[in-house]
Order: sequence, then structure tokens, then C-alpha cells
Amino acid sequence: MKRIWTLSAAFAALLVAAGVAPAQTKRPSAGFGGIEAMTAADAKAKAQTWLKDAGKADAATQAKFDAVWAAKDRAVIDQLGESFALGDAAAAKLLRDARDPETLAPTTVPAAFKDEKQPEFYRANLALAYARALCTRRVHEEALETLKLFGPEQTADPAAYLFHRAVSEHAMLLKPEATKTIRRLLDEASAASPERYKTVALLMQLDMAAWRDKDLGAIARKMENIERRLELARGGDKTQGMQKEVLARLDEMIKKLENDAKNKQQQQQGQGQGNSGQCPSGGQQPGQGPPSSSNSPPSSPAESPFIGSNSGPGTVDASKVKKLVEQWGRLPPAQQTSALQELTAGLPARHREAIQNYFRNLSASNTKR
Repeated sequence: MKRIWTLSAAFAALLVAAGVAPAQTKRPSAGFGGIEAMTAADAKAKAQTWLKDAGKADAATQAKFDAVWAAKDRAVIDQLGESFALGDAAAAKLLRDARDPETLAPTTVPAAFKDEKQPEFYRANLALAYARALCTRRVHEEALETLKLFGPEQTADPAAYLFHRAVSEHAMLLKPEATKTIRRLLDEASAASPERYKTVALLMQLDMAAWRDKDLGAIARKMENIERRLELARGGDKTQGMQKEVLARLDEMIKKLENDAKNKQQQQQGQGQGNSGQCPSGGQQPGQGPPSSSNSPPSSPAESPFIGSNSGPGTVDASKVKKLVEQWGRLPPAQQTSALQELTAGLPARHREAIQNYFRNLSASNTKR
């Protein structure tokens, strides 16, 4: 997600350069089929009512509540989360743990969000604040499952709901789901959506448009997702299954490259045999061009043993990737570094980062075993 954020400013500049000016920062009213955001005043009033119903109407709590809502530069969903934390110790702990990078990432959705005895306003907005904190830590699985319990219209900030849901779906490579969520963000919640949400959403949309199921980029994206899970200490069966999928895909690519090279060689041999005996040594048939020199380049180059073009970024030797994965844990650190530098030389920054992080976290997971 950090990489997407760093690109947002550049993408906005591209829009202006292309003659597509960003939308005005003033929020228009929601049109037909749109989802309206709750105003800060309405959200504060509802939070204050909830706080009183929770039995927290004392002067000290009210002073803290007023201080939370006095800040003008804070997101409404953060102010709601802090309000809930004032009235519910369990909510305070949920948000504190979700925001703390030193706390172990959750593996289940908290039961509090499913407790229908609690008001919907409390559950939906606390869930959004919680999921938003998890997204910041790249804990996308539980963030997404939490958001799925509610709809954007149940929250005070539908744009924030749709944006963070799209971020999690994009990070987990759920292209159809992310595309649908981004469309809703841009079409239904556009009036209440900050420009940064729209810009990053468009970046994710453009990124997914370039995704292909069976290319180097697909492997790099899967490696990046595995790397994220390893960072969260999720090296169990699911992550291992994802690693096996990467190796299986590399096997397929290697076999295809080998078959292509073999077919090319057979084709060239067949062409050579078809011309044998047609022309005496040193001569040529009437109407033919000059005899080809043995030093002349072939009319079409042989298939490269690399994935993609042999010149320019995006090339990597699939067999080397597979071999390095299998031998990684047995290599000394110096050889690991050297092999990784050689493997990723010339790759686009995104693919290089994904592959490097994948192998580095592979080292960490091997150390913990």
C-alpha cells in the first residue's frame, strides 16, 4: 500500500497533463444512487447519545469526548473510534491492538462486531476504524472479513469503507472484487470521497488492468503476497500452499521455454535438410540471392532462455528462480545476497522489490523453524 501512496501525486500530475483536471475539493451533494456520508455534527451527536446510553455521562468523560471532537483535522471515523474507546474498554483494547505493530496480528474477526445486542452504529463504525488500522499494518485478510460484515451505507464514512476494502482486495489479488469496490467508490461515493482516495483507487484500477494470469508479473505479485504473510508470521499451511503454487507456475514456464526452444531447433534443422543438395558448394541457383555466410545472423533469433524479452526490464530466468527457492536455506548469507542481486538485475523496481522481499522473508521463516 505504501508503494501505491507514493505514486498518487505522480498520477494526479499525469491527469492534469492529459487535460483531465482532478475534481474540485468541495463536496457536492450525492446524486441518484449515491451514498451520502454522515456529517461530523451528526456523527458527534450519535456518538454522544451512544456514550450516554453506555453509562459514561460523567464530566471527566465528557471533557475527553469534547477534546476528541474539537480537532478539526481528524477523520470522523477516527473520532468515532476514540469516542467508543471512552465508553467501552473492550473497544479501546481492540483499537489499541490493531494499531500496535508490536502486537501479534489477529487471525479471526472479533466477536464484538457480530453481537447484534450492540447498536449497529457502534458495531459498523468501530469495525471500520478497526479495519482501517489493520490495513495500515497490511493485515488485509482480517480487515476484509471485518468490513464484509457491514455495508458502506451503515458507516459514517462510506468512502473510507470502500477505499480500505478495495486496498485489501487489491493486496490479496482479488481483481474482480477490487474492481467492483473501486467502481462503487468512484460512482456511488464520489461526492464524499477525498481526492486522495480517488487518485489511489484509479492507480489500483490501472495496475490491475495490466495484470496477466501467466507472466512474470503474476509470479511477482504472488511472491509479494507471500512476503506480506511471512512478515505477519503466517507461514502455515496456506502460505506454504501459495509457495507451492509459485513453484508449480515456474515449472510450467520452464517446460514451455524448453519446448519452444526444442521446436525452434527442430524447425531450423528441417529447413536446413530441405535445402541440402539444392545448391552445389560455392554456387547458387538462378534467381537466388547471394549465398548466406556462416557468420551471418539467423533470419529470426533463437528463443531466449529468459522470461520475456532478452533486452530491457522484466527478464528473469525461471529455472534460476526455482533452483534458488529450493537451495535458499542451505546457502550462506553472502551467496544469498550475490544470487539475489544477479537474479533481479534489470527487473522493474516493483518486481525486484517483491522477489527480494520474498527471499528475505524466506530466510526469516527458515530461521524460526
